Amino acid sequence: MSGALLIAASIATDHLMTFRGKFADSLVVEQLDKLSVSFLVDDLEIRRGGVAANICFGLGKLGLSPVLVGAVGEDFGDYRSWLERHGVDCDHVHVSDSKHTARFVCTTDETMAQFASFYPGAMSEARLIELAPIVKAVGEPSYVLIGADDPDGMLRHTDECRQRGYAFIADPSQQLAFGSGELIQQLVDGATILFSNEYESHLIESKTGWSAAEVLERVGTQVTTLGAAGVRITRQGEDPIVVQACKNVNAVEPTGVGDAFRAAFLAATAWGLGLERSAQVGCTLAAYVVETVGTQEYSFTSQQFVARLAESYGAEAAAEVAPHLG
Repeated sequence: MSGALLIAASIATDHLMTFRGKFADSLVVEQLDKLSVSFLVDDLEIRRGGVAANICFGLGKLGLSPVLVGAVGEDFGDYRSWLERHGVDCDHVHVSDSKHTARFVCTTDETMAQFASFYPGAMSEARLIELAPIVKAVGEPSYVLIGADDPDGMLRHTDECRQRGYAFIADPSQQLAFGSGELIQQLVDGATILFSNEYESHLIESKTGWSAAEVLERVGTQVTTLGAAGVRITRQGEDPIVVQACKNVNAVEPTGVGDAFRAAFLAATAWGLGLERSAQVGCTLAAYVVETVGTQEYSFTSQQFVARLAESYGAEAAAEVAPHLG
């Protein structure tokens, strides 16, 4: 696979605050219809996020140059610089002239109760993005990954991939909970690869009315992450491939782990490795993310990555991957 990797999904920042107290102590049940409270927070963490940006960051860390496809606001400047320094092509990101980049704002108290808001902002303009001009600039894509984003944007990109013959990867994730069965059918049907976790795979079947076998009839390969149990890869008429998760993982924070797996799986596929090896590479990168707070805060050297891969999957796996990490 030598073509471009286009990653079309959300781009966002998370603004996370901590309140050293209990929200419940400030709430009067009989007066909730007149609620007006303010909490003095101790800290603010601003974390880079969004499905597309997380996946692109992971691909960049592994030496690839993915093409970020999504919509942002004019406040994207610092984030753009960060991604470009890590190998991401941001030349084709749509910049809104009226809306801010999508933002998740959350305050958590000492009992882990949360007040949170999600502002989609510029993400709603993803529906304005056409893939063909991007492909003209970067070359024919190996894959277009279509992840959680503005639903109309996801549909437009999926339809364009079918019409123009671009191989696409369906990764609807967070949109599955809100999407109708008809929407999910349109996003999944014809995908070269379908990514989901185990719960999402059942949600796809439940909402579309398709059986597991019928899902496989409509996609080339289904890759299902199983959390600490690893990953399962299924194809029509083939025995499933099950890859265990990395050994000796010190789990701290799971946010972004699925995005990292997808990034490394696609990187290994681009290197020409098989499905089992690609899943092993995916699980290795995922281990770095789950051990870190933040979706793009992990780091490693090529030697460290190869050694960790060898520890879990053996010397042969490491020998295959090492030449690609330069």
